[in-house]
Amino acid sequence: MRKCVRCGCEMQEGRGIKVEGGGFGIVIVEDETKCFPKRFGKPRVAVCPECGEISLYMDVSGQE
Repeated sequence: MRKCVRCGCEMQEGRGIKVEGGGFGIVIVEDETKCFPKRFGKPRVAVCPECGEISLYMDVSGQE
């Protein structure tokens, strides 16, 4: 469970990120200067239902 850093409310986890107007996703890579960098996975989003604060995080359990 994530708590909001602004208001302390319990955040809604497991949300994703979608780029509007494009079919491209967002991934976290080891070295962005390489042509084919090692990918760590997709970032996840937690949203505070009270104040709207968002938090980006990685799912480290190995499942996306």
